[in-house]
Amino acid sequence: MATARIDIAAPAAAVWMALTNPEMIKQYLFGTEATSDWKVGSPITYKGVWQGKPYEDKGTILEVVPNQILKSTYWSGMSGLEDKPENYSTVTYSLSEKGGRTTLTVTQSNNSTKESATHSEGNWKMVLEGLKALIEKH
Repeated sequence: MATARIDIAAPAAAVWMALTNPEMIKQYLFGTEATSDWKVGSPITYKGVWQGKPYEDKGTILEVVPNQILKSTYWSGMSGLEDKPENYSTVTYSLSEKGGRTTLTVTQSNNSTKESATHSEGNWKMVLEGLKALIEKH
């Protein structure tokens, strides 16, 4: 399992907005265009270009508790793995607010290998740093 955590000087509602607003997502998630209606059972897609190669990653929204939990499945076309249920990860964003500050924890389970989990953890740390910078500059 890959885990990354960051403290953000903003209320949970501001962090939630950054997690569910496609224009904000694009700013901290490597230019990715995220599409979803953010309802349980709905699809979520991530499209973009990485190192000159177009990609489309996807999943399904599993749980939505505004300002607290956002959970979805996730499959990356760049993983080299076949698009079938056992190759999907589960990504959970957990928000915990205290005193106007929010701790955001991301976990990604069902990584194919230990190396994959380590790689995902590094990516998540970069993403969270970008998200924190975006939110705190507002």
